Amino acid sequence: MSDQNLSSQFLLDPTIIFLNHGSFGACPKPVFQQYQSWQRKLEEQPVLFLGRKYHDLIRQVIQPLAEFLGTSPSNLVFVPNATYGVNLIARSVILQPGDEILSSDQEYGACDYTWEFICSNHGARYIRQPLPFPAVSEDEIVELFWQGVTNRTKLIFLSHITSPTALRFPVEAICQRAREHGILTLIDGAHAPGQILLNLDQIGADFYTGNCHKWLLSPKGAGFLYAAPPVQDLIEPLVVSWGYQTDPAKSSGSRFLDLLTWTGTHDPAAYLSVPAAIQFQQEHHWQQVQQDCHTLIKKYLPKFSALTGYPVLYQHDNQYQQMACIEIPLMQNLEMFKTQLYDQFRIEIPTIDWNQRHFLRISMQAYNQASDLDALLEALVYLIPIHVSVGTGKQ
Repeated sequence: MSDQNLSSQFLLDPTIIFLNHGSFGACPKPVFQQYQSWQRKLEEQPVLFLGRKYHDLIRQVIQPLAEFLGTSPSNLVFVPNATYGVNLIARSVILQPGDEILSSDQEYGACDYTWEFICSNHGARYIRQPLPFPAVSEDEIVELFWQGVTNRTKLIFLSHITSPTALRFPVEAICQRAREHGILTLIDGAHAPGQILLNLDQIGADFYTGNCHKWLLSPKGAGFLYAAPPVQDLIEPLVVSWGYQTDPAKSSGSRFLDLLTWTGTHDPAAYLSVPAAIQFQQEHHWQQVQQDCHTLIKKYLPKFSALTGYPVLYQHDNQYQQMACIEIPLMQNLEMFKTQLYDQFRIEIPTIDWNQRHFLRISMQAYNQASDLDALLEALVYLIPIHVSVGTGKQ
């Protein structure tokens, strides 16, 4: 890891081995201080802050985020989280009976539920195309995924980095092929900003939603929705508010921005703190931090493989970055196994139950070190024999 002692920059409980940055992130102290400063300013004069300054403040802070993401501020709006962004698009797409939404079998559960709900209400079908794990090459992933496309495919919904398997999908190639076939694309980038470099304009998705409060290190409740200019008019708001009929003198000139920038009273402090998170990463040479985290995971994946007897799940280095999964034997009680990892070994790590297989998803962030992975190895040596029996996966 980097020689910087960045663990001191975070508010995390030092008695916990925190290997779960991927679930909700962790905010550095300077960024959290900025967040609290915005909250105090809001409470000092709420009417001035929300009634007269809000739109100017949002325009100011969306600019550095747009630069970070490789797009124009006119293509971005803040949303509370990526799931909200997915719901915005799912509610906006006009579906007819028989239409199909094509996804993979490695998507985030809440977003699966979103599309299942929307499709069931319109007589459409939500298709979860199976993809192999351990991963195959990018070209093979594209071809296997494309086998799910039919003449009824209305939209492709796909994660940039998956939640259950931590696999980076080749979304650029899939978006390009979809555009050639006139199919809309929505990319779930919940885990991407701050973990991998992004250029949203070059990715070529019609819609892209992501979180700032995970790997970008902003306070909780900051995400974004990107919409390419040709499709911005397709979006309908989940909440209709004052932007529906904006005074021409106050309008941004964009229906997309007017409808989605203000959706009622809320605390925008997390949004306003995003530039502080970007600055924190710039000041601490974050590309080196990312590489150090990746290198450490890469070093330890074979060690976990030797312990569990399952192969390393990624064929190439670019299929994962700071987050990776290891397969473990089927547990008799996966929840109890997770509880014991926390209660007995003070290790916070998510257990994954996916396609009748069990995984641990390891996140490495600037506050982690090799000793955290050593501790996990030691815990697994003790716990795995207790929870499984050889050959059956059951006691």
